[in-house]
Amino acid sequence: MLRSAMNRGADTPRKGNSTMTESPIPLETTQGYCPPTAVQFSVFLSNKVGKMLDLTEHFDDAEVALCAFSVHEASDHAVVRLITSDSKQTRSILKDNKFPFSEHEILLVELSDGHTLSKLCLYLLGAEINIAFAYPLMHNSSEDPAIAIAVEDPTLAGQILRRKGFQMLGECDLPNRY
Repeated sequence: MLRSAMNRGADTPRKGNSTMTESPIPLETTQGYCPPTAVQFSVFLSNKVGKMLDLTEHFDDAEVALCAFSVHEASDHAVVRLITSDSKQTRSILKDNKFPFSEHEILLVELSDGHTLSKLCLYLLGAEINIAFAYPLMHNSSEDPAIAIAVEDPTLAGQILRRKGFQMLGECDLPNRY
C-alpha cells in the first residue's frame, strides 16, 4: 500500500484503505524496541497438604509481593507459576529453601478501553505468534486489569502490542507491597 501511495506522489496512503498492520505508533519507533518483561518462576511442589503454605509464607517473611499466581495440578505434583515484585530476591528464596524451579521471560500487558484481550489475541495471531499460556495479575500499578502472557518471542510480541497501543509493564511497574 505504501508503494502505491508513493507511485501516486502522495505523502500518505489513501484514506479508507486501512489494514490490520496500521497502528497509532509509527513502525520506526518500535524498531529496536525491547519490551519490558518480568520473570515467571515455575515452582514444582509435591501434591501434598500444606506445600502451598510452605511456599507462600517465605514471601510474606521477605516482604516480596506475589503479583501473579497460577497453579497447575497433576496427580502427584503441582506446578506453581508466580510473578513477584522482586525476581532477584525470589530466586534467592527458592534456592535457599530448596524449591525446584525454572524461570521464563514473560510479558505483562495492561488491558483497557480499545485494548482488549480479544484484540491482543488478534494482533498476535496476525503475526502467527502463539500464546502458550496466560493468567491475570493480582497487583499492578494501574487500575486497569493486566495479564501475563507467555509467547515464543517476547521481543516481537512486545513490539507488535506496543505498536498497537498496548501498555507493556515490567517488573519495575509491579508494587513492592500488597
